Amino acid sequence: MKLSTIKKILPTLNDVEFQLENGTLVPEHFHVTEIGQITKHFIDCGGVIRTERAVNFQLWNANDYAHRLKPTKLLNIIKLSEEKLGIEDAEIEVEYQNETIGKFDLDFDGEHFILKNKQTACLASDACGIPAEKQNVKLTQLNSSCCTPNSGCC
Repeated sequence: MKLSTIKKILPTLNDVEFQLENGTLVPEHFHVTEIGQITKHFIDCGGVIRTERAVNFQLWNANDYAHRLKPTKLLNIIKLSEEKLGIEDAEIEVEYQNETIGKFDLDFDGEHFILKNKQTACLASDACGIPAEKQNVKLTQLNSSCCTPNSGCC
């Protein structure tokens, strides 16, 4: 989800609720402790230099159980970060501590913001040496005329 998308969704909500993909809700007394832009400048295993940018939200649980972040407050924090930091309209990455600090993509299901598990991938698969996955084909789907009992192919 891009920053512009969350800015459109927030005014339509009464509450800001985050949920992990497994259905576990982030406790409702969470804080958004940071909003920033992260730039990653790196080289992939194929030797290509790359740059990625993401808007980073950090969620944190404190012991102040009466705290509830309202959509207008989060929208104001986003606007302030855009003004002061010059944040771009990029994909949002959320940091949230479960067993360890995890990084998540963000989605919305109409009620909750969903923290989607991120996956690693090779960006230079053509140079990586990993063979492409073979497609499984059922023998019944093959052209049966090539190897019939009387075709002489076997």
